[in-house]
Amino acid sequence: MTSQQDLLDTLALVARALGNGHRLALLERLAQGDAAVETLASTAGLTVGNASQHLQQLRRTGLVTATRAGKQMIYRLTDERIVTLMGLLRQVAETNLAEMERLVSRLFADDDAEGGLEAVSRDELLAGLESGKVALLDVRPEEEFAAGHLPEAINIPLARLEDMLDKLPQDREIVAYCRGPYCALSREAVQRLRHLGYRVRRFEEGYPEWKAAGLPVT
Repeated sequence: MTSQQDLLDTLALVARALGNGHRLALLERLAQGDAAVETLASTAGLTVGNASQHLQQLRRTGLVTATRAGKQMIYRLTDERIVTLMGLLRQVAETNLAEMERLVSRLFADDDAEGGLEAVSRDELLAGLESGKVALLDVRPEEEFAAGHLPEAINIPLARLEDMLDKLPQDREIVAYCRGPYCALSREAVQRLRHLGYRVRRFEEGYPEWKAAGLPVT
């Protein structure tokens, strides 16, 4: 006979799968779109073998699925709610762990040094897009942009930013976004563009959070 403890022990399997920073990094990348294990390993800074082991853990607990495409295994998130779950983990950690608060402060220290590169909230971004006063800059790699992006966003991967400035409008504020709240790509893009005289801020979330909220994507 099934007991409440059986249910809680099974639930704990999912919690244990999430209890690893490398696996969270893999889930964050998969939130951008489906990817092969080689791509996931490169993004997370892992060997292909280590990435495969972590992905098998995630697969056993139903957090990701995989299909074969030729010689490659292509992984994907099983449920958009995983993005919401990771967001809740982040919020709880930032609120209750002093170490997390310290690390976040260090992560955004350069923003403060630049005179306060304040982030744009979801509601503020929606209002700016509706009024036509904001242009969106997606600084993720091209393959992630192709898998899905915010409507009318301009894709300029960070490595090519200075070479593609002609794609950026001069008459609107630019809001840069990337993979999520802790993604360094958008912060660096903001700093570079500020030095070049652009009016630019970063979106406080990223593509996965926008999509998970049910907002339109392309």
